[in-house]
Amino acid sequence: MRFNRRTILSGALAAASLWASHPAFGQTAFPTKPITIIVPAAAGGPTDTVARLIAESMGRSLGQTILVENIGGAGGTLGMARVSKSAADGYTLAIWHIAHATAPALYDSLKYDVVDDFDHLGRITDVPMTLVSKPTLAANNVTEYVAWIRASGEKAVYGHAGIGSASHLCMLMLMKELGVQMNGIPYRGTGPAMNDLLSGQFDVMCDQTTNTTNQIKEGKIKGFAVTTKAKVSSLPDLPTLDSGAVKGFEASAWHALWAPKGLPKDATDKLVAALQAALKDPKVIERFANLGTEPVAAELATPAALKAHLTAEVPRWGAVIKAAGAKGN
Repeated sequence: MRFNRRTILSGALAAASLWASHPAFGQTAFPTKPITIIVPAAAGGPTDTVARLIAESMGRSLGQTILVENIGGAGGTLGMARVSKSAADGYTLAIWHIAHATAPALYDSLKYDVVDDFDHLGRITDVPMTLVSKPTLAANNVTEYVAWIRASGEKAVYGHAGIGSASHLCMLMLMKELGVQMNGIPYRGTGPAMNDLLSGQFDVMCDQTTNTTNQIKEGKIKGFAVTTKAKVSSLPDLPTLDSGAVKGFEASAWHALWAPKGLPKDATDKLVAALQAALKDPKVIERFANLGTEPVAAELATPAALKAHLTAEVPRWGAVIKAAGAKGN
């Protein structure tokens, strides 16, 4: 059999095509090793709870273990900075919340761009907030709670998960509406803050239902109101703040999934598919419901929807932060 240049070239091209397209040759199908999701807050807080539920379900879909690593501090910017500098291969992700949108207004020396330095994979859940207090606070309903804050003013102390966190923004909005100023104590997450609230180290907090529902039900802290326009099914005895005590008040904390900028399309497609599968997982839905929240609709759990949402949230919360004169370190 004779071989000419054309025959040899055709054979080489066919072999190269097979090598590139078959997972057993050349490129390897994603994922082939464990994935890490960074939570930019301490363990035990609301975002940590959301992340661990999502990680377990996504891991089943992807056939790989997904580890959760907590990197708290500086309002979540330490953890998000780590993610922005990580390899864009799909093996390092982040689950964070509204604080990602507040970071530009709070930190002049932010070392990453919250929109341009990340791939936006999709929203996860919008979590209602709850107004709570230490067990011994001298108030037994939302009207008395608001009256206590007004009367106490700067003598009142609230805890929050760091400058620009959802728990901090909620209290900034409440103080603005009530025309008072309280003293705030920043923590590396509302997990540690909750521990101090349980022991009465400070007075009040506004935190997500994912961190407060069980504590309220067990009588370990006092719950007074939810900050959404509708009541929360897991806490049926709590009124909305909007229903009378502070008319028009509304606040919630959304969570989302990010990756470093520049993921390969294969990794992006598989991660988004796994996220959307997790949001339909009956175990996730049930656990979210017990914590007073629910997964977002499928059309919100997409890269385009998350990028559009974040782009709109940055100026919105920037205006709130500027009006309050808040700044990070």
